[in-house]
Amino acid sequence: MPAMHAPLTPPNLCWNDDVVASLERATLDAVAPQAWREWESWLLPFDTSTIGRATSAVPLRHHGLDAAAMAAIARQYAQRQLRPAFRVADVPGLAPVQAALQRLGFRAEQPTLVQTGSVAALRAACTTEPAPVTPAPDAAWAAVYTAPGFDPVDGAHRVQALSRSHHAVYASLSENHLPLAAGTAAFSQGWASIHGMRTVPSARGRGLATRILGGLADAALARGLTRVFLQVEEGNQTALALYQRAGLATAWRYHYWRQP
Repeated sequence: MPAMHAPLTPPNLCWNDDVVASLERATLDAVAPQAWREWESWLLPFDTSTIGRATSAVPLRHHGLDAAAMAAIARQYAQRQLRPAFRVADVPGLAPVQAALQRLGFRAEQPTLVQTGSVAALRAACTTEPAPVTPAPDAAWAAVYTAPGFDPVDGAHRVQALSRSHHAVYASLSENHLPLAAGTAAFSQGWASIHGMRTVPSARGRGLATRILGGLADAALARGLTRVFLQVEEGNQTALALYQRAGLATAWRYHYWRQP
């Protein structure tokens, strides 16, 4: 099993059950699965997407869960002809859940960090012109996800899911009508959340992602939001360096649990 980690506590943020639940609900509001249900202190999104957060069951608290419920959750996915998956934080309180998943033949993969910070610090990291933001997805934004260098199927799924959200705004940058960078922010449950950050390979190293974050932060500040989170794969060192400069810190790490 993955090594257990106690949740880190960013300044001025207490990780009680309500805060954990609000973050997970905000995540689901952003990635907008085709269907979902709440069951036994879990959120169960049902989707055929390639987006892990839109297709994996996630607990609403980090302790005191019935480990025997894992089999019942897996059956609910199988009944919908979907591959069951779980998104479980690597914290001591969820060790019984991880052990139960292991007994059922699930394996931990794709370590991902939940990072949180302040919207003000996110905005301060952008010292150039922030990217423009639109209240609805447009062609320039969508074109980034299917640009050369990205998986077109995964890109199409991200466009569909993020476009379905009722809580999102969309930032993008282009040059000579060519897509360069894009990102999305969703505003719900008292959070600003960042999703779908993409820069085409040929345009990396130009500070475009920082401009995307600056534009999204402006939109969050205009709505009076002060706290922000995002989720980034643990091995993405380039993105982690950017987010560190923007004042984000890791709250917890999770793995996706899937059957081989």
